[in-house]
Amino acid sequence: MAQSRWNLARAAVAAVVIAAAPALALAQAKPVKIRVQSVIPTSADEVTMLKDFAADVAALTNNTVIFEVLPAGAVVAVNDTLDAVDKGVIEGGFAWTHYWSGKHPAAALFGSPAAGSGLGMDNFAWLSWYLYGGGQQLYDQLWKEMKVNVKGFMLQPVGPEALGWFKKPINTMADFRKLRFRTPPGIPGQIYNDIGVASVAMGGGDILPGLEKGVIDAAEWCCPKPDMTFGFQKVLKHYYMQGLHQVVVNADLYLNGDVWKKLTPGQQKAMEVAANAALTKAFAYRIHENGKALKELTEKHGVILHDTPPEYFKEYSAAAMKNFEKNAAANPFFKKVWDSQKAFAETAIPFWAQAQRTNANLGAAYAEELAKKGKK
Repeated sequence: MAQSRWNLARAAVAAVVIAAAPALALAQAKPVKIRVQSVIPTSADEVTMLKDFAADVAALTNNTVIFEVLPAGAVVAVNDTLDAVDKGVIEGGFAWTHYWSGKHPAAALFGSPAAGSGLGMDNFAWLSWYLYGGGQQLYDQLWKEMKVNVKGFMLQPVGPEALGWFKKPINTMADFRKLRFRTPPGIPGQIYNDIGVASVAMGGGDILPGLEKGVIDAAEWCCPKPDMTFGFQKVLKHYYMQGLHQVVVNADLYLNGDVWKKLTPGQQKAMEVAANAALTKAFAYRIHENGKALKELTEKHGVILHDTPPEYFKEYSAAAMKNFEKNAAANPFFKKVWDSQKAFAETAIPFWAQAQRTNANLGAAYAEELAKKGKK
């Protein structure tokens, strides 16, 4: 009996030691400070969510991994952010993967696959592909294809984004084609050029001055809350919510590969767990914040909502498919990623489209009731 109690006691002690081992390992880990330069101002909602991710990492690593978020241009120019991370000039960067599609066209299939990669994917479906359809493995391979020493983390799926802001209503595509339109860089903007809309790529901080000076006539950025933060409502009043150029859009974090390798397994796992949590938090945060912002824009700032001209959807979708087919024919890795998305979409999208129809009808019915009450 005594021997049995002794064995039980030893087992209990061993269990406590095993359970405490990860915390002990983190406590003994060397503190790491990671400077992350964003491509946007620190006042942006995306940076708010990035700081939330950083706080989770700090808590999970017993404050042994601390992020310092720097504003756009703090160390290097916005366009040099990824190269600076690759070379170790800064430890980390924060942007959208499609910003780097000039280095590799497949970057657009992760950061901003226009028209849902031409496959009917919204951001929820894209995330399903990323986590369970092989997308994450291809994302890791992307950096090798770019030949950069980077470890990437997908953090913020935020689509669908709005078509954009205009000085006066656009009733037809002919109206749209008369305008110089700020678009995202890379493939989404190129598709606008392909359908005859003059696409002008510029950084977020340059959009409002560009509108005020007449360099551009109309612009898109994101969705109600970030758009209101930028101040579009001060110079433009006509807002179109339905667009295809960023039905799916994802912001991500880049770490220098050597910095990543020097982290302990526990620190690395904590960062991975925090990144996965950030994916859900981003969706939840956006729905709440955008809802409040849209209400304020329309009720306090005189913003008028419009429906996008129907022919836009047909023209942009057709041009997107041609663009993807051209890139797939020219680049083997682009084709590999797009083929993976196609295989996923073939089984997932028919189900998800039906499910979303129920969700959309339910929400539309409630919105109509609210609109009726507002008119009384």
